[in-house]
Amino acid sequence: MTTDRQRRARHVLDVEQAALTALRDRIDPSFDRALDLLLDCRGKVIVTGIGKSGIVGRKVAATFASTGTPAFFLHAGEGSHGDLGMLVRGDVVLALSYSGETDEVLRLLPLLRRLAAPLIVVTGAPASTLGRAADVALDVGVPEEACPLGLAPTASTTAMMALGDALAVALLEERGFTAEDYALLHPGGSLGRRLLRVEDLMHRDEQVPVVAVGASLEDTIGEITGKRLGMTAVVDGGGAVVGIVTDGDLRRGLARAADIRTLTAGDLMTRAPKTIASEALAGQAVAVMERHAITALLVLEPETRRPAGVIHLHDLLRANVV
Repeated sequence: MTTDRQRRARHVLDVEQAALTALRDRIDPSFDRALDLLLDCRGKVIVTGIGKSGIVGRKVAATFASTGTPAFFLHAGEGSHGDLGMLVRGDVVLALSYSGETDEVLRLLPLLRRLAAPLIVVTGAPASTLGRAADVALDVGVPEEACPLGLAPTASTTAMMALGDALAVALLEERGFTAEDYALLHPGGSLGRRLLRVEDLMHRDEQVPVVAVGASLEDTIGEITGKRLGMTAVVDGGGAVVGIVTDGDLRRGLARAADIRTLTAGDLMTRAPKTIASEALAGQAVAVMERHAITALLVLEPETRRPAGVIHLHDLLRANVV
């Protein structure tokens, strides 16, 4: 049974969805002009606003910064009390004000003009004082707020935030911002851990188990046991990897062998083992391991195909990537 509470919640979502649909239909050349100003910015993007618009502005600035666009939030109320010092020539200002008549934001206009700072305004009233002062005004007007009183900013702030995301993502794509770039900006927390590179976690040099293709069963077992990674790379006479022997390969080889004393690494190995590049993200290593139900990946030198390292599931677990 649908309760009154559920109906109210669905109504809020319906109103906000309608606001986003209306916003989507208004994306026009003004969006392109705003994007050009942001792409041409040689300084910072200064996002400003107050109240609920200011809260949205903080999020927009954070999204810009985390996706490769240097950005800071300037509280409009503090701006006229000294914080305008963060604004210099070469910066672009993104001002959020639904009414377009917010006194604290309007007080910033004289300095913006003096510095010739391009002004992009996100507002529900493009014909407002702030909208008319803008180089580009982006219309986020909504048919109605989700608040039954029509007072609390709800659908309007959703539209503002969505437009900020649209700008940030468009900038990201135009600049060719990559997952690797993203990793550099997110070194901490669970996201940062998942964006570690394989080379940050892999075993190297003497830690890498390696045997020749003609190595005896005893030597092969000794290398797997001694290096404690549950596997060993198998290399040819030139040192290039030709296979891998895992604990599972050992069990299968022993089960089918007529005379285990004659077994070599070449008899036991799995050819064409799964590998990964050292510069790949640790999260990609997890995905490969999950897809193939394995616990270790070889890392090869690109030109020689010699073993450069090994990354094991335990390494990813210890780093909290998994």
